[in-house]
Amino acid sequence: MSDYSLPNALPRVSRRTVLFGGAALLGSYLAGASLPSLALPASARPAPDPTQLARFMRLSNLLVNHRLDPRVGARILQTAASDHADLQALTDELIGIAERKQATIVEDFFDDIPDGKAKDLAHWIIFAWYTGVSSAKPTATVFTFEQALTFQTTIDVVTIPSYGISGPNQWRQVTVPLSPLPRF
Repeated sequence: MSDYSLPNALPRVSRRTVLFGGAALLGSYLAGASLPSLALPASARPAPDPTQLARFMRLSNLLVNHRLDPRVGARILQTAASDHADLQALTDELIGIAERKQATIVEDFFDDIPDGKAKDLAHWIIFAWYTGVSSAKPTATVFTFEQALTFQTTIDVVTIPSYGISGPNQWRQVTVPLSPLPRF
């Protein structure tokens, strides 16, 4: 017989050891997934120029009648700048039309925008803010999901679609205490 018999060659592993190992592996995966800012590299795109961002946010506020997040605006501006070489000129043209009409909301000046690149950009900016993406294509750039204006208009009635119980990035439901039932 050989010195290497089968029962002595295999280490003994209990179910408890397998369960603890699996729990530790799962816990480390969940901890890593909950810290995306530490796990993922920073964006390769440079941050937009503050004056250009301020001008873009001014135009966005004229085109979209909602409170807009400048961080989302910076992401939209980065994509717009890469897609439109003449973005600065188009932005100035749209703001100029709004100023001539003394517009405070989109309805005051949108009909005066001539068809062409300027109107296409205005439509694209409105689309980007409402949908949170650059286009309807599968390769679209995502700017935001949670702050897309499509969901903000009904946030008090309908939760944002998500696998989280009470909305995006909210994985536990807040239990609201019930008031005591009346006694009859």
